[in-house]
Amino acid sequence: MEWNPAQEEQRAANANGSHLPPPPTITPAIPPYVKLGLTIAYTVFYSLLFAFVYAQLWLVLRYRHKRFSYQTAFLFLCLLWAALRALLFSFYFRDCVTANALGPFAFWLLYCFPVCLQFFTLSLMNLYCAQVYFKAKSKYAPALLKYRLPLYLVFFGVSLLFLVVNLVCALLVKMTAADVKTIVLVRVTINDSLFVLCAVSLSVCLYKVAKMSLANIYLESKVTIPGDPLEGVP
Repeated sequence: MEWNPAQEEQRAANANGSHLPPPPTITPAIPPYVKLGLTIAYTVFYSLLFAFVYAQLWLVLRYRHKRFSYQTAFLFLCLLWAALRALLFSFYFRDCVTANALGPFAFWLLYCFPVCLQFFTLSLMNLYCAQVYFKAKSKYAPALLKYRLPLYLVFFGVSLLFLVVNLVCALLVKMTAADVKTIVLVRVTINDSLFVLCAVSLSVCLYKVAKMSLANIYLESKVTIPGDPLEGVP
């Protein structure tokens, strides 16, 4: 057999390499103590927010305010959002692996549904400002009241679209072999577009309301202090 110097050098390099220690692994981007501190801070913050909103809802019942209103709907959305966020961050204390390997529905509920709640809150603020605008404007243009129902249907449809898109994308990521980057890109594009549109419409509505003296009077008449002895007195 003919001697080949190149093969001998390759064998020697392989033999030497087998005794070398394995290359070091990539270190975490955030030190463990920083991650633990952030986890504690976020969990405490969301827990305090949950307690504060819960107290506000209790005051609504205690002083017999209107139970089905924009205020109670807004508080309930905030309460549910804070509860889901506190539950998610509580996983990262001891069971981080489980938090990153949830089932399809649990993944959507803890990671995607809080974003839907934020969008529902933004839509609710749009509807409330639109109602104030129509209420103040109807004194001079009663025909505007006929547009309230279509406006409610539009925001309900947009909110339903937002919910369905996030639910479908979460299920596709967890239950199929589809391209994750494409799914995330589609979801982020739709979510951001709807958020921007709702934010712009809310800004326009707030600007119109601020310019109307009747709208300001209507808003001031809605401000009440729970337990105030003068509450309801003209």
